[in-house]
Parts: sequence; structure tokens; C-alpha cells
Amino acid sequence: MDPGTLRLRRFARILLIKPSSLGDVIHTIPVLTKLRARYPEAQIDWLLSPAISELIRPHPALTHALEFDRLAFLQRGNLWPATRRLIEVLQGIRRTRYDLVIDLYGQLLSVLFSMASGSPVRIGFDRPRRVVREASRKLPRSAYRRGWKGAREGSWLAYTHRIRLPTLDLHAVDRYLHLGPLLDLDADAPDFGMPIPPAAHSRVDVLLKQHSLFGKRLAIVAPGTAWSTKQWSPEGFARVGQYLADTARTVVVVGSAAERAQCRRVVAACPAACDLSGQTTLAELAALIARADICVTNDSGPMHLAVALGVPVVSIFGPTDPLWIGPFGQPRQVVRSSVACAPCYLRALRSCPHDHACMRSVTPEMVIERVQQTVAGVPGQPQPIPDTSTHTGDYQRPVCP
Repeated sequence: MDPGTLRLRRFARILLIKPSSLGDVIHTIPVLTKLRARYPEAQIDWLLSPAISELIRPHPALTHALEFDRLAFLQRGNLWPATRRLIEVLQGIRRTRYDLVIDLYGQLLSVLFSMASGSPVRIGFDRPRRVVREASRKLPRSAYRRGWKGAREGSWLAYTHRIRLPTLDLHAVDRYLHLGPLLDLDADAPDFGMPIPPAAHSRVDVLLKQHSLFGKRLAIVAPGTAWSTKQWSPEGFARVGQYLADTARTVVVVGSAAERAQCRRVVAACPAACDLSGQTTLAELAALIARADICVTNDSGPMHLAVALGVPVVSIFGPTDPLWIGPFGQPRQVVRSSVACAPCYLRALRSCPHDHACMRSVTPEMVIERVQQTVAGVPGQPQPIPDTSTHTGDYQRPVCP
């Protein structure tokens, strides 16, 4: 099917594949919204991890959330139950007979779902191309070697139509919206709106009352992150938390159950803070962040939640590139130091030959200054990286090459 015909076709059953992570899923919400506007009568389903499904399932643009736990599938000792679940999901996808599959994940596992659908139209990103990597910025070689540069593991071979990018210097949101010209999606600004279930608000009410926090001005501190290399020091977060407490805000430390040890170290160094880590689901975390004056984070899921909910955020970046995956439309809300080796996209501290210099050189004073500017509504100072993104706050439709 040629691109011109594709733009005119009315699809009835659409499958969107982007199971994780939290930030990536939030970045994909504008695609869901635009698909619903383009195909108002269609069945639009989204393949998600179970933990994230709770947050996205209530979205009015979504018909069904299909759940598959990729991490459980990869977990040792869980092979048979996970394989059985995989087969069930593949069979369900096959029975639905989707006529359009959009794979924004671009890995071998997502290809299984895409091919199982039997769909005549399967869209995904193009393979890595050298011309795309040659961006206007000079980045360390490791950023291109380890960072995202196109569909992986040969997944592009499974697509009938490929999203070709003119450059890697795009935020993930803009990258996903390059799908737009293929399907004639609207050029409106990205809509990150996600309804928070009333039950999540009620649970947060109870939680805040239990800790005598209900009705108080909240400042959220989220010190956890999935990569050890993206982790700023607990002592640094504690210093920032103490500053926020001194400004008549109640500091709440949040994180997953796996991040509780890190959160407790922050609270131990900042007695004014209240530790709610491991006590909220993702929907409840969203309800909690929505009530805050400000959110201070690493490069992590809570950062993207805050942006989607319109809550001011200040984020500390090190090995990852804020232009690619920073707080969308808010490049000056990132605090980072200028070191020649960053971004590098290293995931493990033991692999860093520079003793984690990109994060160690970020001081509490740097973060506090950005917090002061943010709560005062003063734009932050330019960061020590050139911002070559075309996004300036008003969305411009990407032009597909």
C-alpha cells in the first residue's frame, strides 16, 4: 500500500505497541489521542505492561489495554508461566484481526506481536541510518553507540511502512509524532491528558490524612531511577528537600518499592520529609504529584508524570541526553554539568571510567537555584548544551522525509 493510499484509508481495528517504560508510555499518549481524533469509530488497543496499564486504561481514547509482562517473561525460573501468557496474548491479537499495527517499541519481542496480528499494515521506525546520526550537535561517540538510533534487532524488516527520521536530535515525543504524515494525523499540539481514576484520588486522600499531610502545600522529591548511573546522591536530594521545607512546603519523598532504600536515605538526611515510597500505585503516584507545587527528580518516570500533569519540575541529568528524553518542552528545567563524556548512556556505575563525574559535579546549590527560579516563574538559564530541538512550546508538525 503506497503512502498516499495509507493516508486515505479508514482503519477499524488498531493495535499500538509500546509496553514500557513509564516515560516512553507517557510520551506515546499524544499518539493515542491523535489516532482517536483521526479514527473516531475505531477499536484502538494498546499493548502495555501490567504495572503501567493501570495508569493508561482509563484514557477515553483507548478501547482496550492488552497486558504483557515483559520482565516476567525474561525472569529466570518463570519461563513456563510467562511463555503461556505470551502465547495467550499472541492468540488474542491474532483473533482480533487488526488492520493497522503501530510498533513504537521496535524490538524483536514487539515484532512477535506485530507479525502475530496478521495485519496488512504494520508501521514502525526505520533501521539505524548513518545520515540520521550525523546531527547538528557533536555528541560523544558512546551516545550514538548506546543510545536510541532506530529500530533494533532487525525489527524494521517486519514493517510494511517505516517512519524515517531526518535527525536523531528530536525529543522522543516529536520522534513518535513523525508517524503523523503517514496516517494524516492532525498537527495540533501534543495532548498528554490522562484521567486519574477517582479511586486513586481517594486513596491519596487517605494516605495524606494518615500522615497529617492533607491540605498542605506539597513538594515532591523522587530520588529513584531505573539506572544506577542516573542516580543523584541522596545527600543532594536531602539538601534540596530541606530548602523546600524551609519555604513552608511539606516535602514528600516518593518512589517504587524497589527504590525504598534510596528514599529512606534521603529522609534520614532530611527529617522534615515524609517517606511515602512503596505506598502508591502509578495512578496514585499521579494523583499525588498532581497536588504538588513542584517535583524534583532524576531522569525518571515521575519527571515525565509531572510534565504530563502540568506540575513544575526540576530534573538532574547525567548520562542521558535531555534533548532526546528530558522534560518535554522544558529544556531549561534540567540541571546538569558540562563534562565532555556526557551523554554516554551507560547503565551501570561499574562501567563508568570517569567515576560518575556527570552526576557528582551537580551540586545542591545548582539544583536549589533552579528550584528558586521555577517556583518564582523565572525561566532558567541556558544549560551547557545547545538546544537544537525545533520544539519551542508550540508543536509544529514533523515533516516526513
